[in-house]
Order: sequence, then structure tokens, then C-alpha cells
Amino acid sequence: MNIYFAGPMFAKADLLYNEYLVKKIRELDDSIEVYLPQENEGINDKTAYADSKMIALADTEKVLESDLLVAILDGITIDAGVASEIGVAYAKNIPMIGLYTDTRQQGANNQKKLAALGDIAENQFHYLNLYTIGLVKLNGAVVSDEQSFLDSIKQTLNK
Repeated sequence: MNIYFAGPMFAKADLLYNEYLVKKIRELDDSIEVYLPQENEGINDKTAYADSKMIALADTEKVLESDLLVAILDGITIDAGVASEIGVAYAKNIPMIGLYTDTRQQGANNQKKLAALGDIAENQFHYLNLYTIGLVKLNGAVVSDEQSFLDSIKQTLNK
């Protein structure tokens, strides 16, 4: 199974988290091949040069070769590159699993947090672009923890 790993990749924390998760995914089964864009030196060595077309062509080719796209949805907003990769996968009906671990999604039954929604600028929850989330859900699911993420990948592998 070819898996495309879509995630933000410009901060050290992002790079380390991506490596950590991809290691866990690769350990699930020997038949899994994961494309992690940050491992593609040809377009992601930031001391070298790759123009926008080179990056778009290289990553789009790998999305289109994938049997599954997994995406990290955390951040101030969904990373623009991740959103683009999700769009390509959706258009080609490639299954997707999104991981959204933001702790601000907790407390959905807390009445004070819910009441605060009526007060301007007091949203206690994090917002994700609903169009992008909808594309993921139409071709798969969004999960909120790493174990569910890995379990969902295993389930897809066993289909």
C-alpha cells in the first residue's frame, strides 16, 4: 500500500512529529510504503533550489500514486500545502484519514464554553476550514488521537 503523508514541514517540531508518525506507520506492516515529502531531497532541500512547478509536479505525482492519503490537520490553520494535497486526493477519489489533535476541541459539553460562543471573539474552540475538512470526510475520516489514526490506517490496509 502506498501512503502519502501530508503535513506541515517547515518548523523543526513539524519535521520531528512527521518523522515520529511515519516511523509508526511504517512499523504497522512491511507492505506499507510511505511518501513523506520532507524526505524528498530533490524538492525539499531548503539550501538548494526547487521552483513551484517542480514541487507541484513531484508531490502531485506521489499523491496520484497513493492508495491512501493521511494528513496532519493541526496548526493555526490547515497547512496550505496539505489542503492542496487533500484537494488532489479528493478529486481522484483517494481515501483519506486526517489527524486533528488540537486540545481546544475538548469540552464540547461545557455549558460555559458553549455560552461563550454567543459573545464576540470568545470562541473557546479551534476552527478548521469546513470545505477542506468536508473533502477529507467525504473520502474518509478525521480522528483526534494517534492510536485511532494508526488503527484507521490498519483498517484501510485490511480492506
